[in-house]
Amino acid sequence: MTNFSSDVNSDDKLWAMLAYLIPLIAIVVLLMEDKKARPFIKFHAVQSLVATVALTVIATVTFGCGSVLYLALIWWAIKAYQGEYVTIPVITDFIKNQGWA
Repeated sequence: MTNFSSDVNSDDKLWAMLAYLIPLIAIVVLLMEDKKARPFIKFHAVQSLVATVALTVIATVTFGCGSVLYLALIWWAIKAYQGEYVTIPVITDFIKNQGWA
């Protein structure tokens, strides 16, 4: 999903990128009222948390072999910094169906 939004500013892009690179930032974003009120930031913060949990489960089940999938977080962070809404198979649909994003 490569939707560029005109109301996405450089601050939004930075917070979205950091949410993928440092999951703790995603939690902080969701606790900050002014940040979670921004749809672009909230979408990426929620999606990064769900993706991190999913990747952690995959890495644990595969005894660490799945940990190479964490490299995808870097790619998603780059895409978020470019102002794009990233579509992650299964995860994006899940968070939208839950009403989290």
